[in-house]
Amino acid sequence: MKDTLVTLIGGGGFLGRYVAQALLARGARVRIAQRDPRSAFFLKPLGGLGQTQFVAADISKPESIARAVAGSDVVINLVGILNGNFQKVQVEGARIVAEAAAQAGASAFIHVSAIGADSASDSAYGRSKGDGEAAVRAAFPAATILRPSIVFGREDQFVNRFAAMIASAPVVPVLRAGTKFQPVYVGDVADAVVAALDHPELAAGKTLELGGPDVLTMGALVRWIAKTTGRKRAIVELPDAIGATIATFGFLPGAPITADQWKMLARDNIVSGDDGLKTLGIVPTPLDSVASGWLVRYRKGGRFALPTTA
Repeated sequence: MKDTLVTLIGGGGFLGRYVAQALLARGARVRIAQRDPRSAFFLKPLGGLGQTQFVAADISKPESIARAVAGSDVVINLVGILNGNFQKVQVEGARIVAEAAAQAGASAFIHVSAIGADSASDSAYGRSKGDGEAAVRAAFPAATILRPSIVFGREDQFVNRFAAMIASAPVVPVLRAGTKFQPVYVGDVADAVVAALDHPELAAGKTLELGGPDVLTMGALVRWIAKTTGRKRAIVELPDAIGATIATFGFLPGAPITADQWKMLARDNIVSGDDGLKTLGIVPTPLDSVASGWLVRYRKGGRFALPTTA
């Protein structure tokens, strides 16, 4: 991997910063490509002199992506959204990046998708992820597609979102409380990217689902966050009839959810077949072994708080 030029499309995002760090530690040259590369300059100190490059690129503009991946040995697409124009970003954008990687002569391409990707999904998000994977396969047949479950880490927008809501509200409503998740640590997903490059015989041309060691329902996850942050709260599991109304009209304060996200929550977000982390030789990190290190800021009194409910 030393001196290999790896271009990360969306490399300054939540997952991207961990992937960049893992690659830099292995001696790779890393090119961070995103619309505003200045927002990723915090990655500079992670590499040696000249080891990190930054370039402006927009996945909706093929010519900018072609310039960004020129000369790359490996291209990794990390771009994804939870709300917005799914067709533009997760289908057309994925196709543009994969075609550019193929035209640039890259030896490997990794596309980060998500569990739930399915062209026949009731959810526009799920359909776009499935269609995006198909577009990638058509453009770059040997691509590795990684499908993580909910990704957690210090900067995530899932665990932190619920922790903030629990810290500020005496009553916490939970939608789709029985839906199961298999939270996977962001560092493990980054390690999976590197392992897929190190062991193409295990990953090239394949789709690997990534899940953590624990399967939790939405209700259990919210209760765990409340306990970990020392907050005694009334946690109310809402019936689906009420949840559907909230999703349709979006009037739940502090916990916005779209109708499309409601549809996604109808399906469990867990590994359906072989565990991709196990296939790649990665031992998954439990949520409770690392999350308390950053969730402490949501405690009453912060890091000086006693480990009791309040």
